[in-house]
Amino acid sequence: MSHIVIRSVPFATRLRATRGGAKELLQRDRARAQKFLAGKSPHGPLPLVDEHRRRHHHKGTAPTVPSTTAPSTTTPAGTGGSSTDGSSSIDVTDSGVTYTMEVGVGNPATQYTLLIDTGSSNTWVGANAPYNPTSTSLDTGNTINVGYGSGTMSGEEYTDTVTLGPNLIIQNQGVGVASSAQGFQDVDGILGVGPVDLTQGTVSNTSDVPTVTDNLYAQGTISSNSIGVFYEPSSTANVTNGEITFGGTDNTKYTGEINFVPLTTTSPASRYWGINQSISYGTGNTILNTTAGIVDTGTTLLLLATEHVEAFQAYQQATGATQDQTTGLLTITQQQYDNLQSLYFNIGGVTYEFTPNAQIWPRALNSTLGGNEGQIYLIVSDLGSSFGTGLDFINGFGWLQRFYTVYDTGNTQLGVSTTAYTDAETN
Repeated sequence: MSHIVIRSVPFATRLRATRGGAKELLQRDRARAQKFLAGKSPHGPLPLVDEHRRRHHHKGTAPTVPSTTAPSTTTPAGTGGSSTDGSSSIDVTDSGVTYTMEVGVGNPATQYTLLIDTGSSNTWVGANAPYNPTSTSLDTGNTINVGYGSGTMSGEEYTDTVTLGPNLIIQNQGVGVASSAQGFQDVDGILGVGPVDLTQGTVSNTSDVPTVTDNLYAQGTISSNSIGVFYEPSSTANVTNGEITFGGTDNTKYTGEINFVPLTTTSPASRYWGINQSISYGTGNTILNTTAGIVDTGTTLLLLATEHVEAFQAYQQATGATQDQTTGLLTITQQQYDNLQSLYFNIGGVTYEFTPNAQIWPRALNSTLGGNEGQIYLIVSDLGSSFGTGLDFINGFGWLQRFYTVYDTGNTQLGVSTTAYTDAETN
């Protein structure tokens, strides 16, 4: 499997200088959550897959939709860290609050720094660096409008050559070109790798726009319609320490087995990369009974529904944390940190430990929050909605830094595994 390093420009260092620090970050995460809660379309990944197989590019026998019981414990076909297996890995950059990668558009390609987003599916550019049409660019004449809760974009829809790496070149990829973009001052746009039906209604005269992963698979570049995501906790922003594998997984990036679970059927979580999970604080204190939520690269924090008897408020009570007025985040003392218990996520019958160190913001990066040096901030925050809405948690960037995840469109399932950094004391 080829291995290509793609670097991107600084992002987090401008969060404090040009934004409202953690308070604005929290507002953006919650606004994004409200967009998820409102739902995007009446179709989700589960009903979409059968239609997508009929209308688009799945070759050979369609994969079997998994059962809704116990998870599989095998990795997708065509996986492996160093074999030639029809997959290709791209290194991505930890920007302090999310991950970005550089993507080439056109021929010759102009490089754009795009936010990697599993919670949306349109790929677009032009928020900062302008679009540069070349001989491969085609203006479809259609308009594009996408809302993210925390931002919006509108403009023209093009098709163009998109280059993710030397072995990952996509012909005739739908690319939005922004004439207006709000909320994206620090990136050039979005690389959308969510379910394709999230593009429905975003481009005029168009039913849906195949994602970059869809087209890589359709064009025979990758052997399965899936991506593997590896993020790593770090005490330094703007470091290339993550990896996305298109078309498989990289077995050098996870430990043990990848356990797959079917995507949830509970709406609105079912419209995204939604799963069912429960969460316990310590060994005997369940703070979130089994419920639906989503895994999302575009959300920074770990968000839990508000409820007086469980979820976020139960976590706050169990930890003794108080809300910091400067950042809006929960904060704890050193003594409270010393007594902090692990969170245990039960996903498909498998328990994943989220250690005390994983629950805190990297103290060396407190300045990116506008926070105080040496203070301990928790990354668990309030989703801003009541329990039982059909989307009761978002496992965001901070959670993803501790686990390897696989977004398997072909089999409508999501995989989770531990990594060498699950128990790291980095923060």
